[in-house]
Amino acid sequence: MTNKTPEKNAGWAVIAMLAAAQFIMVLDTTVMNVSITQVAADLNTTVVGLQTAITLYTLVMAAFMLLGGKLGDRWGARRAYMVGLLIYGAGSLTTALSPNLGVLLVGWSFIEGFGAVLVIPAIAALTAATYSGQQRALAYGILGGVSGASAALGPLIGGWVTANYTWRLVFAGETVVVLALMLFLSKIPATAGRQGKLDLTGVVLSAAGLGMAVFGILRSSQWGWIAPSASAPFTPLGLSPVFWLISVGLVLLGLFARHERALLAAQKEPMLDVRLLEIPPMRAGLTTYLCQQFIIMGIFFVLPLYLQTVLGYDALQTGVALLPLSLSLLVFALAGARLAGRHSPQRIALAGLLSMLIGIILLIAFTSADLRTAGFALALAMVGAGNGLLVSQLGNVIMSSVTPERGSEAGGLQGTAMNLGASLGVALVGSILIASLVSSFQKQVLTDPTLAALAPQLTAQAEQNANFVSVEQVAVAAESAGLSPEEVAAVTENYAEAQIIALKVAFAAVALFALLALWYVQSLPKRAEGAKLADGPPAVAAG
Repeated sequence: MTNKTPEKNAGWAVIAMLAAAQFIMVLDTTVMNVSITQVAADLNTTVVGLQTAITLYTLVMAAFMLLGGKLGDRWGARRAYMVGLLIYGAGSLTTALSPNLGVLLVGWSFIEGFGAVLVIPAIAALTAATYSGQQRALAYGILGGVSGASAALGPLIGGWVTANYTWRLVFAGETVVVLALMLFLSKIPATAGRQGKLDLTGVVLSAAGLGMAVFGILRSSQWGWIAPSASAPFTPLGLSPVFWLISVGLVLLGLFARHERALLAAQKEPMLDVRLLEIPPMRAGLTTYLCQQFIIMGIFFVLPLYLQTVLGYDALQTGVALLPLSLSLLVFALAGARLAGRHSPQRIALAGLLSMLIGIILLIAFTSADLRTAGFALALAMVGAGNGLLVSQLGNVIMSSVTPERGSEAGGLQGTAMNLGASLGVALVGSILIASLVSSFQKQVLTDPTLAALAPQLTAQAEQNANFVSVEQVAVAAESAGLSPEEVAAVTENYAEAQIIALKVAFAAVALFALLALWYVQSLPKRAEGAKLADGPPAVAAG
């Protein structure tokens, strides 16, 4: 039996407002990635420090997105959207004014992150509440296209502003956009909230579990996975803290799932209605979304390091070099929305993932000490095209799996998958990159006869000071340590080779994940009329 809901022929002012908010939130991370070396120098920190900030930003959103969706249910999506934007704007201003990494972590990673956990589910819920049928499918296509456009324009905007002025202007500009959106808040339709007791135990268990597991992955390159490294701050039972963080995090997530099921059995309202995850399109969409974010954020973390640290590009040159990815992402995100009526989400997403996989393999082939422009551009274009096709489909698949009344919950799950994938992508790929760099450098030093007397000292320092820096910085450090010109040349040559090996290993890790993700794409809906899912029978009753 099919329960048809009335078609809402709403105007497009609402989607314009929501798309503007979506634009600045996607823009945020791409700007930080493309400006990573300049931000690190400005704040007197390291690439590892910026990796921590990027990971914490997405981790805060992943850990608290379910809470944001639930608060949207309580307050109403419109109020959650308003409050979230104000918090986000305050965080953007704090980030723009940050004098050091600590303040950046507070303003960007935490305050902006907490604002986003309210806004992102609200965007999804307000879209579901305002539009239906083909309008809704188009609205989600617009949001996907805007996400693609923001990811596409982010490197150019961030690169140009950073190279000519300062990265701080981008975050100050976001504050201005937030204030402008507040002036047009009356365009957003009012949505009713509902009463209920908040599942605080679920909030603590989910946030702590996700936080500990991802933080453990983030620190693995410095502390070791199981056997502790020399820099590990403590070693319970002789094992690395990473092992314990991930283990305890997984245990807490297991307790969270058990707690949520117990609340459902007692007919109480949980933080997460785990029955939502039993809806096949919802589960497939969320899993694919997590994979897509892991892949693209892992790539966006590694690419600027290659272009800036190895090739010496500035932020603007980096943005220009990424233009093939940016343009193809934008074009195929918009094209994917138009293809949705003629081809199934599964077919479009499969084509997108295969394109990304081919692009990553080409990146491995064309990553070298000298940029081979044509091949590198083709690789980026393939990655961008695949990502654009994926983002054009997944939002509508996820949000159309439930009735509009559950839009905030579904939006919270979507945001959690998106940011958990991004957190894991930056943390795990960054960890693999740094660990591979240290391992490769140590191996080459140990086999270089010029450095035979210095090998123990150099290998120990490489492990204790694991970081991705330029060859010039390594040369300066070697000279200041009193090494002879021949020894300095040998150290820098070995380090340069280790850099390329580490970059290829990092891309290979992303390619392996993309290959595994092909399994989950097969579970996406096989019919082209994805929009009609929203008007079908609710898989989980509202309320």
